[in-house]
Amino acid sequence: MKTWVNRVAVLVASLVAISGGMVACNSLPQPVKAPQSDTLRVATYNVHYIWMGRETGDWSLGDWERRKEPLQTAFRSLEADVVGFQEMESFGRGMAPANLTLDWLRDQNPDYAAAAVGDPAEFPSTQPIFYRQDRLELRDQGWFFFSETPDVIYSRTFNGSWPAFASWAEFEDQNGSVFRVYNLHTEYRSMSNKQLSAALVAERIAAPANQMPVFVIGDFNAIRGSTTLGILEDVGVTFWPSQGSSFHFNRGLNLFPAIDHIGGINGVESVGETFSVRGRFDGEWPTDHYPVVGDFTLR
Repeated sequence: MKTWVNRVAVLVASLVAISGGMVACNSLPQPVKAPQSDTLRVATYNVHYIWMGRETGDWSLGDWERRKEPLQTAFRSLEADVVGFQEMESFGRGMAPANLTLDWLRDQNPDYAAAAVGDPAEFPSTQPIFYRQDRLELRDQGWFFFSETPDVIYSRTFNGSWPAFASWAEFEDQNGSVFRVYNLHTEYRSMSNKQLSAALVAERIAAPANQMPVFVIGDFNAIRGSTTLGILEDVGVTFWPSQGSSFHFNRGLNLFPAIDHIGGINGVESVGETFSVRGRFDGEWPTDHYPVVGDFTLR
């Protein structure tokens, strides 16, 4: 009996040590780096939805009042030219009449415009792509759902769970470069859903109309080396390491590698390391994800 207890104690101690090592490895501080000249800075940021019918508690209206200023601080700190957002939605009865996060960041940042938005009856506006107006011109935008009927708005995923989709926008840089950004958020539980979603994105970005530099960014709910990302890598997408955790349970608890990523194809090249910006902003957690940022050149 004593031997068995000792073995259990050793196993528990080993698991604690491994977990502690993983947290330490995924928690190394990464402050925002200054943008490099002649590069394009791209970021992805899951900002979590708001429950309109809740006055208090996590993700409630009251909680939004706590975190909206820190979210603004986080956004400005990135100094990004393009930011793709996920979960930027305010849940109410039926089709929500407002998007508090979208309205707030638009009002606070007149130097940015929002692409991949529109009338919610015709364009799902919960994954907008913000862009710097003095540098980029919006040429086109669109969406498709991770579904057997991808061009039917709000169609459920392949196994019938909640709708998930990709938004996209096409830009022209002031230097004449044209590129697209695909901003996606996969359903988090079903492995088959994630893989079928990745396959649909791979099919869309491989289309003849997309033979230009393309970024594939967002919350993949998958780590590097996974089958989900591998499906996109098989058609030529490169995903750059995000250097540690990007999801922290709204507690700064960095248990596993990044699930938010920036990828590129057709002449997108990384300049320096892609990194997740870990830490509080204004002393608060604005959301349960860290933004992921990278600097790029386009060939």
